[in-house]
Amino acid sequence: MIEKTEEMNALLDFYETLLTEKQAEVMKLYYQEDFSLSEIAETLAISRSAVSDHMKRSSLILQEYEKKLHLVQNYETRSRIYDKMKTVGNDAIRKLVEQLENLE
Repeated sequence: MIEKTEEMNALLDFYETLLTEKQAEVMKLYYQEDFSLSEIAETLAISRSAVSDHMKRSSLILQEYEKKLHLVQNYETRSRIYDKMKTVGNDAIRKLVEQLENLE
């Protein structure tokens, strides 16, 4: 369950704006705010089955975006490479890492 939550949060970070307002709200309440389906239904004044439908549809949409665009996968790969670069003893690489860190 934690892996699913982490995956959905990562997908939301990159693709949330591509969902409808209602889909994004439902997903954020469930995955980021830890609301139950019933709590979301009550908060948004929709049925519990509508919440479930929004979640299923939104999850599929987010996964399809990732399958086509690979933004999360590429970000994670870049982060691993960046972390490895920071441990290399080469002065030129260390200077490049410092430049990258100064951009942030």
